[in-house]
Amino acid sequence: MTRSAPHPREAEVVDDPSVVHLLGRLGAIEDRIRRLVAARRAADPQPDDPFRGLYLSDELIDRLLAGGPRIPDWSDSSERLEVCEQAADLAEAAGHPVRLRRLAEAFRLTPLDVDLLVIALAADLDPRFERFFGYLNDDVGRRRPSVSVALELCGAPLTHADDRARLLSGPLVTAGLVTLDDEDRPLPGRAIRVADRVVGHLLGDDTPDRALDGVLRRSVELVWGDDARVRRALEAGIRLLHLREPATGSGEAVALRAVRALGLDAVQVDLARLAREPDRLALARLAVREARLRGAVLVAAPITTDIDADLIGVLADSPQPTVFVGESSWDPAWFRDVPAAADVEATTTQERSAIWRSALGPAADGLDVASATAQFRLRPEQVHRAAATARTQAALSPTGTITPADLAAGARAENGSALDRLARRVVPNVGWGDLVLPAAPLTALREIELRARHRERVLGDWEMRPGGGRGHGVVALFAGDSGTGKTMSAEVVAGGLGLDLYVIDLSTVVDKYIGETEKNLERIFRAAAGTNAVLLFDEADAVFGKRSEVKDAHDRYANVESAYLLQRMETFDGLAILATNLRANIDEAFTRRLDVIVDFPMPDAEHRSRLWDRSLGTRVQRDDDIDLVFLGEAFELAGGAIRSAAVTAAYLAAADHGVVRMKHLVTAVHGEYRKLGRLVVEREFGRYWAEVTGA
Repeated sequence: MTRSAPHPREAEVVDDPSVVHLLGRLGAIEDRIRRLVAARRAADPQPDDPFRGLYLSDELIDRLLAGGPRIPDWSDSSERLEVCEQAADLAEAAGHPVRLRRLAEAFRLTPLDVDLLVIALAADLDPRFERFFGYLNDDVGRRRPSVSVALELCGAPLTHADDRARLLSGPLVTAGLVTLDDEDRPLPGRAIRVADRVVGHLLGDDTPDRALDGVLRRSVELVWGDDARVRRALEAGIRLLHLREPATGSGEAVALRAVRALGLDAVQVDLARLAREPDRLALARLAVREARLRGAVLVAAPITTDIDADLIGVLADSPQPTVFVGESSWDPAWFRDVPAAADVEATTTQERSAIWRSALGPAADGLDVASATAQFRLRPEQVHRAAATARTQAALSPTGTITPADLAAGARAENGSALDRLARRVVPNVGWGDLVLPAAPLTALREIELRARHRERVLGDWEMRPGGGRGHGVVALFAGDSGTGKTMSAEVVAGGLGLDLYVIDLSTVVDKYIGETEKNLERIFRAAAGTNAVLLFDEADAVFGKRSEVKDAHDRYANVESAYLLQRMETFDGLAILATNLRANIDEAFTRRLDVIVDFPMPDAEHRSRLWDRSLGTRVQRDDDIDLVFLGEAFELAGGAIRSAAVTAAYLAAADHGVVRMKHLVTAVHGEYRKLGRLVVEREFGRYWAEVTGA
């Protein structure tokens, strides 16, 4: 067998020292194959048999019975290999990396491992080797090197335990560089395959394995945060770090800044996405292999208490430095080693505004970004994504100009879906002009918006609520009779802040089993803490009720539930509104922890008239006989009942020429009285009594 001419592609890559070195090593393996083929032919009783490899002849069986194959000695065939390695030395001295050597160093491969790797990938670089291996395997259908052929080409006997173990438990296998096919075969007959990602890396391609699509991510470079501690840790050779981040800080941004400052690469793993994958452990091993191939730092975020310890163990066991990022503290049960830990600082309102402006670019000109975004609690990378979303949202408008509403939409887009599974989301479609309330409750509602908008500056930057693990939340109580506007006011506050409103369904919270109510509430609070939204607990006295004297076990556990809520509200970082019809039923300890209390009175005659006018709206055609003053003075109804009666009147009008008349309204009021169980008195209806009775 003679050496063929170089493959046409070789001429195109001859300037790449890594590929030249790899092809040189492959040439040395081809020399061994040439000699091994010659030795096989010399002992082959039927070298010209066209059906060779498809059956076993008597002569072949006799030859096999005569004794096993002799392990060849390749010590006198190293001239080509020496020339190849000398060229690689010169290339490295000139500053050109040689990838096969770097891979051997990163994965701690022995010379035998490197030979086995080159043999296994030979057919991936030159299709002639498929036929060579078919011949050496004595089976034209098996075109990858078997374990026995690979070891024979390395001069390693199958009976040598250490050499055999290189393909069982050595770094080639455990690090995912090669795999052994044909699991049902004995080890000598199993085929060796090199992962496509490893072949691509050796040829200069650093595209990650496609199996990691969605698991790996690339973050925007952010110039934020103090990365000095992370840099010092990496420079000191510390292999495992844990960065604990607050709600508005970013350990990931700090870690990436440190990595890039040291001239290193980073492999970023989305732990939340990875944890949901059915083959997450296999994907985690691929991520570790990716970091080792590129000599990169593995950055995994966000780490939570829900993550499988086995998954964390696979990532933490990487020889490359690994940085875990998350809000939770490190659990020693996750891994045998405890990492170096550091707390990441929170962003200030000024820093977040600067990130907003930087991400928006010229589009932010003329826009008061600080005022429009102060109420949103976002991490730096979330701000950057929210700004991109805002630009996209603005492109849908006729002018293409970014507005505060676009910024709010971008911020809301960063909300997770966890709260959607626990509460009912309401998109606010009413504003301050839709409220009909006395001055006192309106002032209190404005205070809630003011607190929510500036809480990060007051409670965060200025630290006006220090110590005790207190959160940055705002908690308000809405108290008043049914229909006085509590839910609508919550919607108005949410809309004014550019936030969604989530109404908590108590049926998903209260549980008859001891301890389950607390667990349900904890899930809600945890989901809400990472969401820019307003949380409305309707009929809050059912959950936040007064503690009572302990007379039995039921009372004791009910008090434990209330005590838990007291502590949890103190550490809450979101915006919560408790609505109740019975303020007296709310525990006084909750009242002390409230930021604002809003009392909703029953509307007086003037407000009732305005409510009738607002409820009828501007699109419904009204008859001239409608007397709003009479409706306000005659019928003592709450705002909710008035809105309900207005809707009923609209239905009646739709069936009667489409014009709302006074008879429709008083008929609707009559129906509302009956729903409420109130007496229908002729005196209240006055001159419209005939419209009600049909007399």
